[in-house]
Amino acid sequence: MRAVGWAKAFPVSGGVEAGRRWTREHLASLEWMRDAPETVDDVVLAVSELLTNAHVHAHSTAHLVLSWDRRCLHVYVSDTGPGLPTPRDHDTTRVSGRGLAIVDAVADEWETLTHAGGKAIYACFRPPGQTDPHAAS
Repeated sequence: MRAVGWAKAFPVSGGVEAGRRWTREHLASLEWMRDAPETVDDVVLAVSELLTNAHVHAHSTAHLVLSWDRRCLHVYVSDTGPGLPTPRDHDTTRVSGRGLAIVDAVADEWETLTHAGGKAIYACFRPPGQTDPHAAS
């Protein structure tokens, strides 16, 4: 199996918009724009939320890794913040706090991971027609 991937750091200042643009450009190189535009939008939305979380909550540069193994687009966003994030209860009076709920809604799977010096959020996106290779038959 041949995989492709990219990695880039996005600083707190201007990083979210740059991250969305960078992600969209790389997905275009995979022809996802033509074949799965809704999935592209979901990935870009999740990247935006995860970069924002890294900047707002960890006050940290966000490190974004995208990799495609022909089954799943893997999205990793790491930062230097301590502790794992937890989804907040739904509160319609707040203007923030929905990032992980959005990721949960658009990703096929996701999880939080700790690493030396911080944490990461991992999400998997499968284009339409791709099945989960780990699902029970």
